Amino acid sequence: MPTAPESPELIQPSKRGGRMSELAAVEEVPVWLQVNGRPVVTWMCTPDLLEELAIGWLHGEGYIDSVAQVRLRPCATDLGFWAEIPEERVASVQAEGRRPVLASGCGAVSTFLADPATIESRPARGPVPELDQLRALFKALFAQGERYKDTGGIHAAALVGDGTSSLVAHAEDIGRHNAVDKVVGAALLAHRPIQGLGLLVTGRISAELAFKAARAGLSYVATPSVPSTLAVEIARRSGIVLVGRAVSGRPQHHGAV
Repeated sequence: MPTAPESPELIQPSKRGGRMSELAAVEEVPVWLQVNGRPVVTWMCTPDLLEELAIGWLHGEGYIDSVAQVRLRPCATDLGFWAEIPEERVASVQAEGRRPVLASGCGAVSTFLADPATIESRPARGPVPELDQLRALFKALFAQGERYKDTGGIHAAALVGDGTSSLVAHAEDIGRHNAVDKVVGAALLAHRPIQGLGLLVTGRISAELAFKAARAGLSYVATPSVPSTLAVEIARRSGIVLVGRAVSGRPQHHGAV
């Protein structure tokens, strides 16, 4: 995985009286990906866990089901990757006739989100944590948020392991969809089965996040915020559970409850 050089543009936060000053800023850089020699995406993202980001995105877009199906090579002089994937997998994605979508989750995605009927149903799901467990899990998520502590201007995501008590992978990114791709990619690179795991996110559950979670076969997605209406429809069709207001006194369950 390429390591981003120290960025002179990053302004370190100044804390006065225990509060961050207005000088805090969060890193944002472009990172490109080519698949079989063809440009497919450029992320505007936080420059760490980039191999995880690429693997997670390829999985979410349907190019791969496991890391065995891709050879990923970093560029030595730039922040980018070349991915080599069996051409039949690429052809299968292209045959779906996807249209570019400017997603509500802050970014352009090529996954076709407008028709929830295209979502595959996977009814075998694991348990959804109770309120006290969710609060503890989000406490653990926020405790790992080093960039959030420094700037406040960043999203986070984490996969929750079997038994609903431990975080399998954690990532922060300026884009919440990027953070989700990073934790999915981290699990895939570790050869950890992801079907049946849970997902915590710090922002709104948008359609693209629900789509990625459904494709990964996750049990649930939980957030302190709320889901979008299209995310709820995707959850209903796929068998996934969305938990809104997950750290409040009255969590809201949507989808396959």
